[in-house]
Amino acid sequence: TWQFGPYMLGADDQGRDVAARLLYGGLNSLLIGTTSTLICLFLATLLGTFSGFFGGMIDTVVSRLLDVLWAFPIFFLAISLSIVLINKSISLGPITINSGSLWLPILIVGIVYVPYVARPIRGQVLSLKQSEFVHASIGLGVPAYRILLRDILPNVSTTIIVFVPLMICLLYTSPSPRD
Repeated sequence: TWQFGPYMLGADDQGRDVAARLLYGGLNSLLIGTTSTLICLFLATLLGTFSGFFGGMIDTVVSRLLDVLWAFPIFFLAISLSIVLINKSISLGPITINSGSLWLPILIVGIVYVPYVARPIRGQVLSLKQSEFVHASIGLGVPAYRILLRDILPNVSTTIIVFVPLMICLLYTSPSPRD
């Protein structure tokens, strides 16, 4: 039997608050969803902005790499990456991620969703590259990094901000490769 008292969702048979236990149980899922969203948005912004702005060979290579990632179903790719990396540790210079670490599913999920965010960002950068203020900056001889930081990224930031709650919600509700 459940007890209702000062608790929002009541208490269990032993008098423990159900709402507090529910929030504590969702802590790892929310951590995985939020952190992998930030990793995904950082990588997608980097890839989408550079490939859209510089074009040419960079755009071709990045687009084909994203197409390869996009060709696999999300859960199939995430599960196969977790199976490959489950018994190994990843070393990225001074950073080592052990196989039992929570950072492994965070990285896997963050990388798997990059093509779904990088494509719209690339499209918006391609559109902004054709605008008059970017042509004026190029005509004035402004360096490319300054055009990216002052003209392109502020206009792309609205798209990135829209993706934050969408990705957190998507990644929070989807099962992680460890489940």
